[in-house]
Amino acid sequence: MSEHDDKRPEENGDTRSDQRGGSDGSRNRLRKELPQEVSASVPAAQDTPEAGAEPEPEPEVAPEPEPEPEPQLTGRQRLVKGLWPPRISRAQLIVAVLLFGLGFGLAVQVASNSDSDSALRGARQEDLVRILDELDDRTQRLEDEKQGLETQRDELENSSDQAEEARKQTIEKERQLGILAGTVAAQGPGITMTIEDTKGTVEADMLLDAIQELRAAGAEAIQVNGVRVVAGTYLTDSGKGVSVDGNKINAPYRFKVIGKPQDLEPALNIPGGVVQTLEKEQATVTIERSPKIVVDALRAVKRPDYARSSSQ
Repeated sequence: MSEHDDKRPEENGDTRSDQRGGSDGSRNRLRKELPQEVSASVPAAQDTPEAGAEPEPEPEVAPEPEPEPEPQLTGRQRLVKGLWPPRISRAQLIVAVLLFGLGFGLAVQVASNSDSDSALRGARQEDLVRILDELDDRTQRLEDEKQGLETQRDELENSSDQAEEARKQTIEKERQLGILAGTVAAQGPGITMTIEDTKGTVEADMLLDAIQELRAAGAEAIQVNGVRVVAGTYLTDSGKGVSVDGNKINAPYRFKVIGKPQDLEPALNIPGGVVQTLEKEQATVTIERSPKIVVDALRAVKRPDYARSSSQ
């Protein structure tokens, strides 16, 4: 426990100081070598607003547009949307075409019936009565013709000289057929119709309608301006006139008709008939009844080219 012992603690203290200083130097060297760490929790100086300065407002974010609601459809619009574009199968298309054709045919039929009945709908009561009387007269003529044929049959069956009776009936029949064929002259009660056409508006089909109407009313012989009208007569327009079987005739057109006057005249004067049609064309029609009409225009006998009697 001498001086030697007292010096040991001092040496020990110096030694500790040297050791502490060495360790501090090592730490300093390590700090210089390592990069300076920056705490993530501390924002950068440039990002930190200065004290007392107002913070910059954050940019406003535009709200997303809401989807527009679909417009409310009306009943008609929903129907159109459901029907268009059409989705048609082949079978439906065929059925539709058939139904269209059927409907079109019915419409045409109704229209034609309406046209034919329109004249009668607007007719006066006396005109309708006259038409009914004409129909009754036609029916009576057919009954009389039937009765005459039955009488001829009975005479042939009951006659003692059947050959002579047959010859008489053959001559009578030939005369009747000659009148219809225009090969013999004829006379009897009837009418005369004159058509004045100063405007030149009367056409062949109008005269043909008059001939057809007269035949339907029971005309037995017809002559127009010296030309005999027969079963095969045809009419065509020819310049300012009309051609009858190739014979040109001009106005005034004069019809000489043999038949029952009480049937012939009303047939021409029915509403919408021949007279009214001609008057619409600014033609003047005059009809006169007569107890004796002579039809003397004749047609040459023409032998048929192909038809032959079945008895030959």
